[in-house]
Amino acid sequence: MLDQHFLYFPTSELIGSPAVYGLDYEDVYFETSDGRRLHGWFVPGESDVTLLWHHGNGGNIGYRLPDIDLFHRELGVNILIYDYRGYGRSAGTPSEEGLYRDAEAALRHLQSRDDVDPAKIVYFGRSLGVAIATELATRHRPYGLILESGFPSIAYMSEIVRPWLPAWVVHRIISARYDSAGKIGSLDVPVLIVHGDADETVPIRAGQALFEAATEPKSFYTVEGANHDNISEVGGRAHIERLRQYIEGLADSTTGGVA
Repeated sequence: MLDQHFLYFPTSELIGSPAVYGLDYEDVYFETSDGRRLHGWFVPGESDVTLLWHHGNGGNIGYRLPDIDLFHRELGVNILIYDYRGYGRSAGTPSEEGLYRDAEAALRHLQSRDDVDPAKIVYFGRSLGVAIATELATRHRPYGLILESGFPSIAYMSEIVRPWLPAWVVHRIISARYDSAGKIGSLDVPVLIVHGDADETVPIRAGQALFEAATEPKSFYTVEGANHDNISEVGGRAHIERLRQYIEGLADSTTGGVA
């Protein structure tokens, strides 16, 4: 299988830490069920809501520092962002099942903390992280689910990227499925799906397809002019306010809470 060549693009060197932005933070390490030691950052906020951040398929948590600072400053939430196996300081080699185990371990770490309300953990996924957050939500019900720049499945994306390649060939050379569209319909947690309408990596129709597969309560927010990597920058204040509105609205929902 060629998953390592087509799906995962990790880097090991961290280009900074939250301290660069003057943020208090904690280096955290935790172990997965199959014995991989993972690394992440816990950034405490003023809110009782915690964001469990599942990043995309490239780089490591260091590349997310500007958004960590933005979300912390503007939303006030606690943040746990961690690196999947094989990324940053996390041990191992990435795989679909491995990344699902990593998400479980990150959640267990949050649930073990005295400074986190386990009933108010929001899963945030971006790009590949959308699939990780969605899978985790099928196993452990979150307070909320924010999915940004995501795709329905590997099969769906292969039709966009390589439409000339038959599906059976894709399945033979790539083992991962990341079938979020096939899972999201089983969730009854409030879902917010965010996508840029100028995204050339994962076109907005992919995000819309994922939205169609989801069940209520759900909402879709389009960031006009944003591509795959600059939603926060292009979305600006309106984007942050939409996230704030969603998070604050969870308090009125009767469906929240991690199981």
